[in-house]
Amino acid sequence: MPRRFAPALALAAAVAAFVPAPAHAAPAAPVHAAPVPPTDPLPSTLRTALAAPADRTQGKAVGWVVGGDQGGDQIVVLDAARRRWDDPAARVWTWRPTAANGFGDVASGFGTISDVRVRRAGGRLYVLSGDSAGYIGAVEFPSGRRLWATHAGGPSNVHAAELLPDGNIAAAASHGGWVRVYAASQGPAAGAYTEFRLKGGHGVLWDPRRRTLWAIGDDHLVELEVGGTAAAPTLTEKRRETLPTYGGHDLAPVHGDRDRLWITTNTGVYQYDKTSRKFRQDFRHAAKVKGLPLVKAVGDHPATGQVLLTRPKQGCATTWCTDTAEFFGKRRWDATRTLPQAQFYKARWFAPAYQ
Repeated sequence: MPRRFAPALALAAAVAAFVPAPAHAAPAAPVHAAPVPPTDPLPSTLRTALAAPADRTQGKAVGWVVGGDQGGDQIVVLDAARRRWDDPAARVWTWRPTAANGFGDVASGFGTISDVRVRRAGGRLYVLSGDSAGYIGAVEFPSGRRLWATHAGGPSNVHAAELLPDGNIAAAASHGGWVRVYAASQGPAAGAYTEFRLKGGHGVLWDPRRRTLWAIGDDHLVELEVGGTAAAPTLTEKRRETLPTYGGHDLAPVHGDRDRLWITTNTGVYQYDKTSRKFRQDFRHAAKVKGLPLVKAVGDHPATGQVLLTRPKQGCATTWCTDTAEFFGKRRWDATRTLPQAQFYKARWFAPAYQ
C-alpha cells in the first residue's frame, strides 16, 4: 500500500469467526450455459450520448486507480500520475481467476467485469469484483489469495460487490433484480445467501456509521438493515427514495462528508443527502460533471478531492465501455488517462475507506 494513502485508508474492520447454519442451502455452481447478458445495454434514446472526452493527458492526477478491463479479461491497478497508461511502468497490478490460482470452480463466470473496489479487513487489503458473467469474489491484494468467490449465474448480470464488517459479501444484479448478502464468512466457497428484490440492482455500499447497506436500482435508492447472524443473514428495508431521474448506475461514498452518497443515473450525477433526504447537485466540481449522461462510476479522492469517473466512449468495443478514465478538479487537475484497447465499465480510486 502506498504511503500517501495511509491516513485516508485507516479502517478498522475484521472478518468474523465462522459459525454454522446457512440462510439458504448452498446451490451447486451453475454451468455457464445460458448466454451472458450485455453489461449495460444502451437505451436507444441515449445512443447520441456516448462520450468524446477531450484529450487532457497533460492534466494532473495523483493516486492509484482500480478497474475491470472487459477487453483484457482482467482487473488492473494503474498509477494515475503516469500520463500514459500503455507505459508498463503505469501498471501496478493485474489479476484474473484461473484454475491454477484456486478459482477453477468460478472462473467461467469471469470476463465481463462490472464493478471493482478495494476494502480493508483484518489488517489486509482486498479487491472485490462483480462480473456480468456471474462471478462475485474477493481476493487479497497483492497476493491474489482467495478470500471468497461464487458463481451467481450469467443471466443475473451481477453489477456490484461489497465487503461487510462481519466478512460477508453483498452483491447486486440488474437482470436478476436482487441484492444479496452471501455468508462469505463461512468459507472461501460458501454459497448461502439472503436476498432482497430490487429492480435493476446496480450498486451496494456499506455505511459504517449507520451500520446499514445502501443499494441502488433502476428507480430507487434503498437503505437495508443487515440482521440475523453471519451464517444466516437477513435484509430488511429501512428507507426507500425515488431517484431524481431514471436508471440508477453508481453508488459510492463522498469522502469528507459522511452524510452524502454519490449517485449516478442515465442522465445525471448527484449526491444524496442522508439527513435532508434530498438529491443535490451542489457538490465540488458539480459544474463539470453533474449533467454528464451515462456515468457508470464516480468518486472523489479521499485526500485531493479530485473526481474520477467513467462513461461509455464513442468507438469503444461496446456501448457501455471506455478505455479512458476522466479526472476533474481545479486548474490543472482536469485530466484523462487512456489504456488503449481496454474496455472499462467502472474504474475507481484505489481507496478502501467506506466513507
